[in-house]
Amino acid sequence: MDQIALTRIAEALERMSPAPLETPDFNAASAFVWHVGPERLEPVPAVNRVDLDLLVGINRSRDTLLDNTRRFAQGFAANNALLWGARGMGKSSLVKAVHGALAGDHPQLKLVELQREDLPSVARLLNHLRGSEHRFILFCDDLSFSHDDQHYKSLKAVLDGGIEGRPENVVFYATSNRRHLMPRDMIENERSSAINPSEAVEEKVSLSDRFGLWLGFHPCDQDEYLAMIAGYCAAYGVQVDAEGLRAGAIEWQATRGARSGRVAWQFFTDLAGRHGVALR
Repeated sequence: MDQIALTRIAEALERMSPAPLETPDFNAASAFVWHVGPERLEPVPAVNRVDLDLLVGINRSRDTLLDNTRRFAQGFAANNALLWGARGMGKSSLVKAVHGALAGDHPQLKLVELQREDLPSVARLLNHLRGSEHRFILFCDDLSFSHDDQHYKSLKAVLDGGIEGRPENVVFYATSNRRHLMPRDMIENERSSAINPSEAVEEKVSLSDRFGLWLGFHPCDQDEYLAMIAGYCAAYGVQVDAEGLRAGAIEWQATRGARSGRVAWQFFTDLAGRHGVALR
């Protein structure tokens, strides 16, 4: 067998069983994204986030998550957190803003984003984080499961179970539009069709019970929506007369058919562009 053929065989075997991931330099960035195929932790040079002070109308959730994360950064006990509720109300923005607010004083605090579809690899990810001197917020955005999705079983051991359990230097934060991470009709179907309805439902909702913190996010009212926009204007130096700003903001939300933090930011983005202001 010639050398070229041997090389191709070796490359094929390496793709089938890649070399173990080397421990990355966690001092290279404050945030990382976990990728699979091949598995790697990729540093994020600049995290896409807003300042914590700009998140309006979610004061209780903000203060609770900030206190929990600060204790974790200081090396004390902290809970996993599920941020659930209305879309566009700042769930993922809050996680990133809290990390940004604390990372300056606690450079050992790192944010690691994990995609829902990569949950089966989470045990291997934890093995790379377990022995580090740094502390990690493992963040999964828009977490939910369908009726035939078995990924949630991979997450159960991470949150609470398993022989090793969750590493002391890792806390798990997730956002979801669903309080129990699964569609209500799926839970109701289990209740109506299972031999033992209560056991079937318990199996499905027990995942959300493994989060020590449940932080609910609800649709904002008009005053909160306008306060968000006013806060953005003040932070970025966009000067608009109050009545014109109010009229434009209300018209914008009427055309969208919704009020939320996301809609407020989209209106402000349009407003800033029209006033020649760059958002950095």
